[in-house]
Amino acid sequence: MSGIEGSKRSLNILAATGLALGGVFGLAGTMTSQPNLQAVAWGIDSCGLVMACALLTLKFHKMGSEIVSGGFLVFGIGEGVILSGTAAGASASVPSFGAGVALWATGLLLISMPRQFPIWVRTFGIVASALFLITAARIFWGEQVLPTASPLPFFAYPFLVVTFAGWIWALLRESPA
Repeated sequence: MSGIEGSKRSLNILAATGLALGGVFGLAGTMTSQPNLQAVAWGIDSCGLVMACALLTLKFHKMGSEIVSGGFLVFGIGEGVILSGTAAGASASVPSFGAGVALWATGLLLISMPRQFPIWVRTFGIVASALFLITAARIFWGEQVLPTASPLPFFAYPFLVVTFAGWIWALLRESPA
């Protein structure tokens, strides 16, 4: 394996690791009721996703897939906005959460519309995008929608995590050449 092939493989593995951390710790934070554990889990989740999105932005830009690249950039910004409110607790984080999920919805749509990923991955991404857009609209309309509220956003997270799993799958099966 040449240096370039090894570099691409390393990028894919690092991005996949960040996405996996985001999926696992994001769900773990949603499932716990202890505020300290929730903040730590969501902090790890956010840092992993921001790292993954930064790497994937560069990867897809270099490949000439600017719309997908832009989608990962927007998603990463959204995750950073969400991270900014995490330490404040679920109730106090609602404004940053609303702004962040609006950016998630936008980023997911940009990533999922082009034919970069398999149709099943794109479909889960589009559904997640729609559910997070509804969540953001409710918050912007003045509702106090917590990050753990049910039915939304609670039931949107599995669609997001399946989308992450699809991205991971695509990254890890990519041939090095």
